[in-house]
Amino acid sequence: MSRDAQLDSESGAEAFAELQPALRKQLAKLGLHGDFDLVLHLPLRYEDETVLTPIASAQAGQPVSVEAEVISTDVMYRPRRQLVCKLQDESGLLYVRFLNFYPSQQKSLAPGKRVRLFGEIRPGFFGGEMVHPRYRLVRPGEPLPDSLTPVYPTTAGLSQSALRKLIAQALARCDLRDSLPADLREGLQLLPFELAVRYLHAPPPDANASTLEYRTDAAWRRMKFDELLAQQLSMRMHYRNRRAQTALALKASGRLCSRLIESLPFRLTGAQQRVWMDIEKDLALPHPMNRLLQGDVGSGKTIVAALAALRAVEAGHQAAVMAPTEILAEQHFRKFDEWLSPLGVRVCWLSGSQKTAERKRIGTAIKAGEVQIAVGTHALFQDKVEFADLALAVVDEQHRFGVKQRLALQQKGQGLQPHQLMMSATPIPRTLSMSYYADLDVSVIDELPPGRTPVLTKLLADTRRAEVIKGVRDACKNGAQVYWVCPLIEESEVLDLQTAIDTHAALSAELADLKVALVHGRLPQAEKAAVMDAFKAGETQVLVATTVIEVGVDVPNASLMVIEHAERFGLSQLHQLRGRVGRGAAQSACILLYQGPLSEGARQRLRVIYEHTDGFRIAHEDLLLRGPGEYLGARQSGAPLLRFADLTQDGDLLEAARETADRLLEKMPEIANFHVSRWLAGGAQWLRA
Repeated sequence: MSRDAQLDSESGAEAFAELQPALRKQLAKLGLHGDFDLVLHLPLRYEDETVLTPIASAQAGQPVSVEAEVISTDVMYRPRRQLVCKLQDESGLLYVRFLNFYPSQQKSLAPGKRVRLFGEIRPGFFGGEMVHPRYRLVRPGEPLPDSLTPVYPTTAGLSQSALRKLIAQALARCDLRDSLPADLREGLQLLPFELAVRYLHAPPPDANASTLEYRTDAAWRRMKFDELLAQQLSMRMHYRNRRAQTALALKASGRLCSRLIESLPFRLTGAQQRVWMDIEKDLALPHPMNRLLQGDVGSGKTIVAALAALRAVEAGHQAAVMAPTEILAEQHFRKFDEWLSPLGVRVCWLSGSQKTAERKRIGTAIKAGEVQIAVGTHALFQDKVEFADLALAVVDEQHRFGVKQRLALQQKGQGLQPHQLMMSATPIPRTLSMSYYADLDVSVIDELPPGRTPVLTKLLADTRRAEVIKGVRDACKNGAQVYWVCPLIEESEVLDLQTAIDTHAALSAELADLKVALVHGRLPQAEKAAVMDAFKAGETQVLVATTVIEVGVDVPNASLMVIEHAERFGLSQLHQLRGRVGRGAAQSACILLYQGPLSEGARQRLRVIYEHTDGFRIAHEDLLLRGPGEYLGARQSGAPLLRFADLTQDGDLLEAARETADRLLEKMPEIANFHVSRWLAGGAQWLRA
């Protein structure tokens, strides 16, 4: 930042500090802590007070600006206490009612006063009337505004007029010079920054109302681009800073990894081999890997994670593998133990449900370095757990963990920062990946293993439950196994849903000739494990479950899934659950039982999951339905959320911002720093990585 800009910033900060504490508190509720926050506090909409409309010409329900003389002002008590003003212009009469008013208002609106009002004129008992319009006293011939009137987001006690005054003062004080060189800006066909921001705060009367409302105006595009550029720059800077840190270079002969690959009963797909090469190269470098591994349900991410962990072991260090649920973590442990124990690698399992003595024994072995790979849940990053030499942290279903939780596991490394591999079976649309994960390296397994059968999806109303139960009995008689998924464990007073417990009781009675079991998150771990083992062994035909089986459960013989109250689930959950079947050679099906009437959102979700099986297409549709913040489920995760840009509509701006960020960082770092300092100072709450 230049010296002049710094002085401008300091003077603005001083002016802001001089505001009354109560006013600063109100502004803080809006995230406004300084002048540039005010500059970027852009209007929600606009009102046109640049033209006066004769009272007789006003269209009902249309906001208009009128000017009239007060004929009378009276307090009336029927049907309730209210202030009623009778006004007149050259075309007719207008009645104005204030249901809440002060004595000073009654005094100021005295007969003979001239008033300019803005509001909607609607038919009333005596004729056309306005209720609680915005108004002010004017002198005859007082000029009209020369721009549209902005309406800003505000909070209780902070009026629009006060906010407009503060923003006007900030615009006068702030350094609004362009952060982009003229040739670069013109090449991108963007307006100058100052022109764009002043236009949005005070558009001319002939401004295109549609492009302003839908934020497609050239001025809006400049603000969106600047926001996206600041995000890209800040995240790429974060990426570069991480690359400058030191980590253990996990160089090894690869002998153990080769032996593991040779011992597998299947061949790695081309996509698995490609992402393993990406990870292998990262691990051999002397700075921390921070890679996100994406892959659709059943694409084979676990074996790639096992290879990464084995590379750490080959290099003489430890690895940790963390999963969000005990069922998934235990499944990982069993797979890792099955694959790696024959190679002489010791794998342990750690969870919060284990007895204190057992956790202590395992913790001692981890600290002593006797265990090379620790698999577990949140228990892995608790204070009492210490690693002898942690070099790799693998986090499965990374979106289920907060930033602090992932960092807590990384901080278990002694000295140097461990490499980190994050995995997600929830595909991330390309625009989200480019934006919210710009500080990560991303690998995608975009190929399913051979032999996987497509899952047939059926939508059935709850009224056809008897048919579904008959289908379950027939499938089990033919040797198949069935998941029956319910959204709740016990009765809820809020949601009238069929529960897992009630469903288990009902199905046990109706399918008395079959073994029906129940699993849910509140079962003791030993009981939960026993139920899952029996199902995997084929001793149980029907497993009634909550969403604890959403990820990680792999039973090839389970070829039918019934999802109760499917309208209550999100798209990601439905896709994950459906992925539990279709893992064997038999034709598999997923029946979505829904209860009407369906909301529009539920109808759209069920349509998407019925029509599509590709996870990335489903993720894209989910993004369109919910928007980035809800889609990520990560407002608390530290992911920067955007105020102005819309990634479902502004993909072209994101592409341009990404390319520009790389160019500025490479060739014009001072300009990059100025742009980031401007936007971080004016909006750190939404751009912080």
